[in-house]
Amino acid sequence: MPPLNFHHLRYFQAVARLGGLRPAAERLRVSPASISTQVRALESALGEPLFRRRGRTKVLTEAGKTALRYAEDIFSLGEELTSALRRPVSPAATRVHVGVTDTLPKLVTLRFLRPLLEPETGVRLVCREGKVGDLLALLIAGRLDVVLTDEAAAPDLRRRVNSHELGCAEISFCAAPPLAARMRRGFPGSLALAPALLPAAGTGLRAELDRWLDRRGLAVSGRAEFDDAALAKIAAAEGHGFIAVPAVVAADACARYGLEEVGRAKGSRVRFFALTIDRRPGGPVRDLLTSATRRGRNKPTSSRD
Repeated sequence: MPPLNFHHLRYFQAVARLGGLRPAAERLRVSPASISTQVRALESALGEPLFRRRGRTKVLTEAGKTALRYAEDIFSLGEELTSALRRPVSPAATRVHVGVTDTLPKLVTLRFLRPLLEPETGVRLVCREGKVGDLLALLIAGRLDVVLTDEAAAPDLRRRVNSHELGCAEISFCAAPPLAARMRRGFPGSLALAPALLPAAGTGLRAELDRWLDRRGLAVSGRAEFDDAALAKIAAAEGHGFIAVPAVVAADACARYGLEEVGRAKGSRVRFFALTIDRRPGGPVRDLLTSATRRGRNKPTSSRD
């Protein structure tokens, strides 16, 4: 494959964003024919069509959608580089690039990151959320210092990626006050009688919840599943069902969303991890690991053996 021409990529991005050659040409102040030539050159270099026509507009093919995601990342990083060089941060400030998997509850994430947000640390925190596979690729490439997640590194990555357990917590069940009052009677059997707002399949929280329910022979009535834990909490606050959250943040969740704790899944264990390339990281990442493990509910270990 010939080297990628970023000039072609910029023209492609404009067409994809604006929906056609003419608006892209007007934005970039070149002719539509020039734009078309550049996009065709990019398609030739990639070996895939990036657009298909729908009426008078151009829509992205699946290959085009993938190319656009990469283009957005490439130019975003370029803008970040330019900004960093034009307005350099204080020499005393250290940038820490943290990846956060979209399966990790936001209140748990904030709990771990809070020590790095204090002004006296001299740290400039840069957070990026995404799928664990994408974040691990960035970690291995050196573009992230640490990844926070609810799962340890897969066995095939353990030679390259170290898993540091930050803490663990039981599962807590929370609901709006009227539903919580009803559910406390006969808990945990009452879980089978109330609508459940479940965490998405594939998350560490959901896997542990399913294991705990199976061990007790309980089948809950799933009214909905949520990738977005905050949206689940809002739905619970409106009385649509109960939610399961790590007990370590249950009090915060209840205070923020007007919920009440129904009870806890005794014996359950949701685990949280920091993934790093270095077995014993230094600097702010070491401080993050140290602080997080001190706050761990059940005094978990902090590194992989």
